[in-house]
Amino acid sequence: AYAIAKIAGISHVQSVRKQFGYEWISAMPTNLYGPNDNYHPENSHVFAALIRKFHEAKLAGDSEVIVWGTGMALREFMHVDDLSHAIEFLLHNYNEPEPVNIGSGHEISIKHLAEMVAQVVGFDGGITYDRSKPDGTPRKTLDSSRLRKMGWTPRWDLRDGLIDAYNWFRENYDSLRMA
Repeated sequence: AYAIAKIAGISHVQSVRKQFGYEWISAMPTNLYGPNDNYHPENSHVFAALIRKFHEAKLAGDSEVIVWGTGMALREFMHVDDLSHAIEFLLHNYNEPEPVNIGSGHEISIKHLAEMVAQVVGFDGGITYDRSKPDGTPRKTLDSSRLRKMGWTPRWDLRDGLIDAYNWFRENYDSLRMA
């Protein structure tokens, strides 16, 4: 359903653009993270879920954090500020009907992401991978070469973006815990 909605959205933008001459474009972002993310314990995505899991495990003094799957799935992540900069860049530099992918251009395994989150959070325990749970799609990355050829590059590297997201999470943890 999500894929059909994306295709329908792109088709709608292209149709309105053609019929009415509006300078509309479609921009397709990769997996996003950063301040104000959804850190809900049951329905957040992997980046925010790992931040919350490792933070709460550290607070509780747990000896391990359990991560779903094998940890081998590859994902691409981008800081939300990079998305806003990319959209602004596109508004000034792009006016074509074809959609543009917006991504960081770097992929990371869930295993390496979990290790990075543990380090940033300061969690000293172990990480166990629950192989009875799904990995999801083995690889989710975007081809953002069109955007790169136009001269845009992301400003945030993953570790610095993770630190930024974690600092926001810590500052807002009490209100997030109650949600």
